[in-house]
Amino acid sequence: MHGEADENTSDGVHTFAELYHYRMLYNALVFNEWARGGRYDVHKSIRHSDGELCFGGGWFVVYAILPTGQIANHYRMRHWGLFRIPERQVPTIWDGHSAREAAERMLRFLREPPPSPGCGRAPVT
Repeated sequence: MHGEADENTSDGVHTFAELYHYRMLYNALVFNEWARGGRYDVHKSIRHSDGELCFGGGWFVVYAILPTGQIANHYRMRHWGLFRIPERQVPTIWDGHSAREAAERMLRFLREPPPSPGCGRAPVT
């Protein structure tokens, strides 16, 4: 018998609620580091790019623009303070990516060699 999946559905080790919570924490960790280092365009907003509140309110969206493309996730407002990244009144325009496309962009990003230290900077004399 197959039941409906909900936040208590488990793989035998973790529930969906635990996995989504982990995803949010990992997302906040990396976005905060990127913002702190000024590495990528990361930001958050309570609105979508059309100016409407995310899902009618109570939610926010976070974006990162990576060399491999845009990635984004939504979170409940109770997690707002965990994302210590720039806030925008209206975020970047969503490019229509799916979760699968975002995952592919992240995988390509992880596989690409990082830029060399000082790349693009004048040599220090």
